[in-house]
Amino acid sequence: MRFVETHWNGSGFFLDPSAYVAELPRLRGVLPPGAWAFASDPGHYDISSADRCVKDLELAAIRPATDKSGRLDLEFAPNRFKHDRGLRISYSGVTHFSIDYAHAIDWMLVDAVLLDEILPDEDGGCVHEIALTDASITIRCEDLHAVWGEAN
Repeated sequence: MRFVETHWNGSGFFLDPSAYVAELPRLRGVLPPGAWAFASDPGHYDISSADRCVKDLELAAIRPATDKSGRLDLEFAPNRFKHDRGLRISYSGVTHFSIDYAHAIDWMLVDAVLLDEILPDEDGGCVHEIALTDASITIRCEDLHAVWGEAN
């Protein structure tokens, strides 16, 4: 990720979204509408908030389209200690999807979100990078639509 910092420091994860949060106002009108709405949600990077912060959501499903629609859905379950609801992100016009397992933490039962970052792509779409405890996901797409699920 270009602005958001996430790394293992030997005893835990160091997370700092402050440079990205400072950059966000410059991305208004540059990011596609759905990506902007998701990234600029006031709770998105509020780590102390459980309501709309992505930190600690658990990767539950990856659902690629079985046709050539370019659609991809990621589903994140709520962390039972933090969230009342999960999150579904639907991507349209996907041209790239990858999961990189650069490191492994074998004591983690699930891949949980550390933080994410959405930046504009040169073709008018966006690139969404998601840092997980065990991997990172990169999606290049036209736009995305994020929906928080029903409360448990």
